[in-house]
Amino acid sequence: MSGLLVAIGLILQVSLFDAFAWQGVVPNLVLMVVVAGALSRGGQAGMVLGFTAGLLMDLAPPADTVAGRWALALLVAGYVAGRFRQDTPTGRPSVTAVVATVATCSFVATSIFALTGMILQDPAIGFGEVLRVIGIGLFWDVLLTPLFLPVLLTLYARADAEARRA
Repeated sequence: MSGLLVAIGLILQVSLFDAFAWQGVVPNLVLMVVVAGALSRGGQAGMVLGFTAGLLMDLAPPADTVAGRWALALLVAGYVAGRFRQDTPTGRPSVTAVVATVATCSFVATSIFALTGMILQDPAIGFGEVLRVIGIGLFWDVLLTPLFLPVLLTLYARADAEARRA
């Protein structure tokens, strides 16, 4: 199921949400899938999902950067989100915890992606633009959290319940 969610998120991100780009930055739906997977299944699963999803982002058209940057960024984001995982009586994290997790992961992933671009001398982004890109990415991801994360967490909870019954 994670693969399907990553594929849907990636397709929406590069096609539909490209129309909503603000100064070249689009909402990162793939990050939302990684955070939901890590919150549902833990840090190790989040890292594997983050690496795989990031690698797909690196290779999906219109990719024009060095492959591996998103893989590293989402791997770390999956680990961070897995560390935020809370075992609550309801099995679901609080709204505040989810928003804080998305904000943290968005900041970390976007920062890693932007900083690796600077290190690798990516001509698409200069030093002055890094903070702007990080801020816009953080804004988009936190803004979309209430729309996407509850749905994704519910899908993961249902899949986990189905796996336990089988």
